[in-house]
Amino acid sequence: MKVVVLGAGMVGGAIARDLARGGEFAVTVVDASAAALARLAGEAGVTAVRADLTGEGTVARVVEGHDLVVGAVPGHMGFATLAAVLACGRPVVDISFFPEDPFALDALARERGVPALVDFGIAPGCSNLILGRMEEELAPVERFLCLVGGLPAVRVWPWEYKAGFSPADVLEEYTRPARYVSGGRVVTVPALSESELVDFPEVGTLEAFNTDGLRTLLTTARVAFMQEKTMRYPGHIDKIRVLRESGFLSRGPVDVGGQSLRPLDLTAKLLFPLWKLADAEADLTAMRVCVEGSQNGCKVRRTFELLDRHDPATGTSSMARTTGYTCTAGVRLLARGMFTRPGIAPPELVGRERNCYAFVMGELAGRGVVFHETTVERG
Repeated sequence: MKVVVLGAGMVGGAIARDLARGGEFAVTVVDASAAALARLAGEAGVTAVRADLTGEGTVARVVEGHDLVVGAVPGHMGFATLAAVLACGRPVVDISFFPEDPFALDALARERGVPALVDFGIAPGCSNLILGRMEEELAPVERFLCLVGGLPAVRVWPWEYKAGFSPADVLEEYTRPARYVSGGRVVTVPALSESELVDFPEVGTLEAFNTDGLRTLLTTARVAFMQEKTMRYPGHIDKIRVLRESGFLSRGPVDVGGQSLRPLDLTAKLLFPLWKLADAEADLTAMRVCVEGSQNGCKVRRTFELLDRHDPATGTSSMARTTGYTCTAGVRLLARGMFTRPGIAPPELVGRERNCYAFVMGELAGRGVVFHETTVERG
C-alpha cells in the first residue's frame, strides 16, 4: 500500500520510519521544511517531497495516488488539512490535535465513505482507547482520570522541560481553558489550575495540573467524572503562570516602538530554542490511567501505567515513540481492514471493539511501549 505522511517533524519522521520498516508500505513524506525532510534522507522505502501544505490545492495534489494518509501537521493546520484529505476520499489517521471539533467533519467522511481515526496518539489517544475498552468491561464506568507527561530525562534550569512535539501546541495547552466532567456536567477551569503532586515510580515526584485533554470524550463518553492532567517537574507551572499573568502569552497586539507585536509570538520565539530536544537527548513519557467501575458485581479500580524512554539505538524520542507508534498501529488497523466504519472515529470508539484494542496494544508492546495493568477492589 502507498501511504503519505503529511508532516516530517519529530513524530512524523518516526511514523514514516516505522511504516517503511519491513517493506509493508511505500511511504511518501511531505513537509515544507527541507531540514525536516533531510533527516529522512537515506531511509529505505521513504520518499521525501517538499511542499507547503497550506497552499491551495496542495493537499489534494500530494495525496493523489495514495491509499492511506497520515496527518502529522501542527495543530493550527490540522483541521483544514484533515478536511482536505477527506474531500479527496482518502482514509486517514490523524495526530495533529487541532482545537476544532473533529465531529464537524463526520458528515464529510461518511459522504466520502472513508474512516478517519483522529487524536490517535498517546494522550489523547491511548487514554481514550483504554476508556473505550473499559466502558465495555466495567458496567458502568464511574470515574476516569488520566495523568500524562512528556519530560526530559535530565532536568536543566531554568525550564526543566523540553517539547516532544510542536512547541506551539504546548503553549496552546497552557492557555486554552481546561474542561473536565464532574457529576456528569462539564466544568471549565483555567489551564494550569488544581495542581497536585504525584509520585511516579522510577521518576519521582511530578506536578499535575488541568489541561484541555478530554476532547472527544466530552461527546462520546457517559462517565460521571472524567479528568486529564498534564505532568511536569515541580515548579514548571509557576513559571508559566508568571508568563501568562504578565501578558507574555497574550494574543492581543501591543505597540513596541511603533511596531505591532503579539506577546505570544515573541515568547514563542524565545522559548522554542530552549525547549527543543537536542539530537539523541534522552526523554521519557510517564502516564497513569485510572478507571473505576463495576466488574462481576464488584467495584474495582483498573490502573494502566506506562513509563517509556527514548530509544538510544535509533535516537527516537519517547514522545515520538509513544505518539508515533500508536498512529502507525492505527494505520495498520485500517490497512488490514480491521476497522472500516466510515466517519470520524476517535480512539475510544476503536477501543470498544475488543480485537481492535488488542491489536493496537499488541503493536505498541511489540515496540517496547508497554502498559502495565493492575486491578484492585474498592470498598
